[in-house]
Amino acid sequence: MRPDASLPPSYFENMFAADPDPWRFESSAYERAKYDRTIAAFENRRFRRGLEIGCANGVLTSRLAPRVDELIAVDVSASALASARRRCADLAGIRFGQMTFPEQAPPGEFDLIIVSEVAYYWSDRDLNAAGHWMSEALAKNGRVLLVHWTGATDYPQTGDEAVGKLAQAATPFIWSVGAERTESYRLDIWERAP
Repeated sequence: MRPDASLPPSYFENMFAADPDPWRFESSAYERAKYDRTIAAFENRRFRRGLEIGCANGVLTSRLAPRVDELIAVDVSASALASARRRCADLAGIRFGQMTFPEQAPPGEFDLIIVSEVAYYWSDRDLNAAGHWMSEALAKNGRVLLVHWTGATDYPQTGDEAVGKLAQAATPFIWSVGAERTESYRLDIWERAP
């Protein structure tokens, strides 16, 4: 039976404290292909200010940084953030923060929000709060990029449930401008409604 509450920060801290790469972000062919597709989804667009929610050990962060002038990467795990800071030490324009999103969120407006493999850890209440926050924080012509595994989970949501509930909470302020599905993950692109 899946939990009703969002997974606590201690779940992620324990994972990263025991293994700096518990989901094999550095070595998995699945992750590499997914990151390639995530970056390709930007086309040639460059972003002024981005937020990566759940940056983990910074593998995707290091690939996002060259496309974003100012990138704020947040995670709940201090151990994961320490790894991310080391990985991205030579890259300009990245700021890291330990936050439990959506309860905590950085201030200001973003023209890119990345939600990659994290929304299914959230409760219905947190998905609703996250969707409302995105509808306020996304700049005009900004983009939200969501990427989630579509297999069965023992988390509060499946990938499909999480994206659907986020979309419901963000409507009518944000709308879908692209979606694709592979055998193992879905990629969704949202923009702020004009």
